[in-house]
Amino acid sequence: MPANAQGKEIEGIVVFEPNVFEDDRGFFMESWSEKRVNDILGYNVHFVQDNHSLSSLGVLRGLHYQINPHAQGKLVRCIAGEIFDVAVDIRKTSQTFLQWVGVHLTAQNKKQLWIPHGFAHGFLTITQRAEVAYKVTDYWAQESERSILWSDPEIHIVWPKINGNLLISNKDKRANLINEMNGNDLF
Repeated sequence: MPANAQGKEIEGIVVFEPNVFEDDRGFFMESWSEKRVNDILGYNVHFVQDNHSLSSLGVLRGLHYQINPHAQGKLVRCIAGEIFDVAVDIRKTSQTFLQWVGVHLTAQNKKQLWIPHGFAHGFLTITQRAEVAYKVTDYWAQESERSILWSDPEIHIVWPKINGNLLISNKDKRANLINEMNGNDLF
């Protein structure tokens, strides 16, 4: 597990650290290489869409995922500011069911978090502003969308403390606890 990760190491979750070439002009890096990602994961990933969000300090988004037939894998990175990015294992037969991994993604460290389908995803903005860009393996489909309450005590994510209040959408405030979920809503 990377030095800045919290929670437990979970099979399938990968932190990609790009090679960054810096000098007095700035930097260059490959932000996406299909060959590199597929070689590391050991299987082929096909992305269909890129998403980009802007959030202010204290915005907490999640825990979101989509069930089959529109389950999504996500490759997440922070391109401005800093977030605490979380993946929760919701694969019912997994030895790490309901365990989570949290990683600080920043514009400076340029790390990317791979979250395969079978995981819920969320993040907390811990700087004044943060821009998050992520690739997904399937399109958004409202009928497949699900949410788990970010503060579910059964999962017990240890979110970083911030200066200020959490800003959470009404939809995310009304998300289900894991023990309220239908078995078909998990993997």
